[in-house]
Amino acid sequence: METVERAGRRVGAAGLLLLCLATAGAGLATSGCRVNENDIHRWETTAHGPDKLRAVLFHDKYDSSLRVEAATSLIRMKPRQGRRVGIGIMVETLATMAPEARQAIVAALVPSIIAELRKPPPVAQPGQPLPQDTSFPYKDAAYAMLTSDRTVIIADEGLKEGLKAALIDWAMADFEHRIEDRSQAYGMEQLLRFIGPAAVAGLPKLMTREAKRLDQLASLVAEYGDPPTKEAASANLVAIAKFVTSGEWTAVKKPELQAANAASKLAPTEKQFEAQLAQYQEEELFRVFGSMKKLGGRPSVDFLLGFAANKEQPEKRRQAALAALEGRLDRNNPSDIQRILEIATADAPDAVLDQAFRRVGEMPRELVVEKLYGLFKTDKWKIRRAAAATILKMSTAKHVDEFMSRLPDGKDSKGFAMPEALTYGAALGDLKEGSPVEALKKHFTAGPAAARTSAIAYYFTFGTAADLPAVKPLEGDTTRVPVCEADPDCKWACEVQKEGSTERELRDVKTVGEFVQYCIEPAMQDRKPELEKGEKK
Repeated sequence: METVERAGRRVGAAGLLLLCLATAGAGLATSGCRVNENDIHRWETTAHGPDKLRAVLFHDKYDSSLRVEAATSLIRMKPRQGRRVGIGIMVETLATMAPEARQAIVAALVPSIIAELRKPPPVAQPGQPLPQDTSFPYKDAAYAMLTSDRTVIIADEGLKEGLKAALIDWAMADFEHRIEDRSQAYGMEQLLRFIGPAAVAGLPKLMTREAKRLDQLASLVAEYGDPPTKEAASANLVAIAKFVTSGEWTAVKKPELQAANAASKLAPTEKQFEAQLAQYQEEELFRVFGSMKKLGGRPSVDFLLGFAANKEQPEKRRQAALAALEGRLDRNNPSDIQRILEIATADAPDAVLDQAFRRVGEMPRELVVEKLYGLFKTDKWKIRRAAAATILKMSTAKHVDEFMSRLPDGKDSKGFAMPEALTYGAALGDLKEGSPVEALKKHFTAGPAAARTSAIAYYFTFGTAADLPAVKPLEGDTTRVPVCEADPDCKWACEVQKEGSTERELRDVKTVGEFVQYCIEPAMQDRKPELEKGEKK
């Protein structure tokens, strides 16, 4: 590895020769070639300027002020072939210096970088594009100095923390513009990730109803924020959601939408405009829900649960609120479990119930399974099916007997739908930690019709032509299947081929044997067994 002294001789000798040749009319003095600030600034634009600036920065024969100016010139130097080469040269040169010499330069350089970072961001004038933000090179230089893996560039902790604080303030000063600027060498997220939780502590204040990058703000807080920051951001998202669903939002956005229509030469009817406004509001609300899903937090969870339970809200919005709760309910919070179960058992549209049961399924089995089994007594088969499917998703093969014993029995089986049996058969076949078919065998010929048909329905999804001998004996089972007349979808009937014809007809199923003949065996006949290992298709 090259020593500091040898690097100094290399950079100093070559650099000084270039400097002497480039300085017209300059004589040699005891301290070398005469170089002034005008030369420093001029070299920012010349072909060999970076090498000359490197030499001035490195060599201790030059005044400290001139060396700091050379470092600053390397920072603000315009990109060359799309790259800000000056920043890399500056950091590399500082890294080759002896520690004492380096810290003397850094002690003067860092305050000048901080001063640039703290300048107010540019503001666009009416009808004019946003002026160029000249602070990016200083941000990139600061980041490069702080993260150098070659050596510690900034050893003084006070300087280091002061620079980090300035970087945080810089990021917060014009977040939405600065995060999307593609000219910076190091992205905003890199910077915030490096600094840590303190870097995103100010982001909740930016999460307002006017924020255009709400989703990105929520992501950054979710990933890097500490608990208080996340809680504050979550509360701000709730405030935004309440605004979007309020009359105040309508009063603000209605004129804006009317103006946009006029600019686009659109003339919707009053009814069309109301639909347009409602869609606009829904899109805004879903944007907030998406941010809530990323961030979570008690304020957002409580709001979403309350919103989803509100029957006055449209089905699509309630469904979206429940979807945003994915993975966000507190498994250790009895209130969360109770509230989501209340939504799942309420009189609600199917899409809402489906999402509610999905959230219930994320809870610990032992905390919700008995409450879900309690829903088996309902006369609404779709709710029972959703509850049962949720139970099976959190079960294993050892729970088969338990599940079968809870299915409707005797007179209670009235209203048990054929789609239930088919759904349970498929879900039972997916159970892990054991052999589902072995656990189901005893239920093929024993127990009430609801249990028998659910067990046999395993073959509807998983049975193949090779399994037909296993179900053939069941054709003679005269056990009556349940009666379900709640709606056409629950009826016990299957399509079969007419005798002597290629046409098909819907035939009622009255017994377990007919269920096997009309529904199960036709599904198995055309399904080939899984290929043995090594066998070609």
